[in-house]
Amino acid sequence: MKVLFSALRKLVVTSTLFGLGFSVGCRTVQGRNPIAPALPAQVAPPPANEVPAPPEEKSADQLFAEATAAYESGRDEDARSLFTQALKRNPTLVNAQYNLGVIAERQGEVEQARTAYQAALKIEPSHAPSALNLGRICLSNGELDPAIDLFEASIRQPAKEYELPLLNNLAAAYRMAHKYAKAEATSRAVLAKRTDDVDALKNLALVYYEQGRYRLAQLVGVTAEKIAPNDPGIHNDLGLVYLKLDQRAHALEEFRRALALEPRFASAHRNLGVLALAYRDYPTAQKSFAELVSLEPRSYEAHLGFGYALQGQLVRDPSKAQAAASEFEKALELKPDNADAICGAGWSYSEDPENWNKAVAYLDKCRSSPATAASERRDAEARQEKLGQLLREEEGEDAPAGGETR
Repeated sequence: MKVLFSALRKLVVTSTLFGLGFSVGCRTVQGRNPIAPALPAQVAPPPANEVPAPPEEKSADQLFAEATAAYESGRDEDARSLFTQALKRNPTLVNAQYNLGVIAERQGEVEQARTAYQAALKIEPSHAPSALNLGRICLSNGELDPAIDLFEASIRQPAKEYELPLLNNLAAAYRMAHKYAKAEATSRAVLAKRTDDVDALKNLALVYYEQGRYRLAQLVGVTAEKIAPNDPGIHNDLGLVYLKLDQRAHALEEFRRALALEPRFASAHRNLGVLALAYRDYPTAQKSFAELVSLEPRSYEAHLGFGYALQGQLVRDPSKAQAAASEFEKALELKPDNADAICGAGWSYSEDPENWNKAVAYLDKCRSSPATAASERRDAEARQEKLGQLLREEEGEDAPAGGETR
């Protein structure tokens, strides 16, 4: 049995996951904003361009209020319809347009949400919630330059120069684009206005971390932890810092504290699982990656890590071979032809006599892949030949007396 750790050799912390590595869990880029209340103008006389409603029809105010109530009770389609009607009554009702984006995001319609937020910014270019949510969509899609342009344009709007959420998200975008000097300067501008701004401290800690300035990252992270001890992202990121400082026990403690605060915190499950794999604590890795798979069933890294965790236990428990191979195959469904998953499936199936034929096929692909390291290729070839011999011997034993053995 052979456990493949080629993905684990790339333990690079990034804000976007590439390979099976540790992941940053800082929640600096703001999550979905709650549905917006009506603007103060909504309680005043209707704007001049509002289409007057016949006596029997509802006003934009009434439609907006009903839409909000529908949203809060989970009736998204009713809310969508009512906000749309409110916009027909008053096309300048920016919060109705913004809320259509919130509903679209809640239903997983990201591109529709993007369009709604863009429309809201056309109505009111200084509408910060729309800029924040649109920028977050850009960042999550790796569109760093558009996100930076959006946040920079937003803080140029009147009275928005010191809008702290916009500045924090701009700092996060700079950091993700590796523009560390700008990220640090922007975070410090926030802290100059509010010394206890946790998002700015988290950004600054990550800027130092990504530059390899781990002692500074630790200092800033601990400061943030004192201000917000119940923020799981702070504990997750401190765990990453302690790993770089070779303080494994502290790292484990921080990852576990993050999960105690937020049991569904995917980044902390991933990081704890990767750490457990690195130290060959396969039962802990299995538990962590099983949780991650349940949270992110479409994550290649989750299935790959789960497969490694199960594969590492085959010496003591060969019955896990089928489950391990299954996880590698699920990873292949998401990333076909990936050498790590192909080789993993081959080695796992090689421990299950019922699936030696599958093992031979996967090991052949493993050794043929240009992404497979030379040493792995040699091992896979040797294992493939050994299984082929065993299969031929097995067929010979099963052949009838006097029959031809193939």
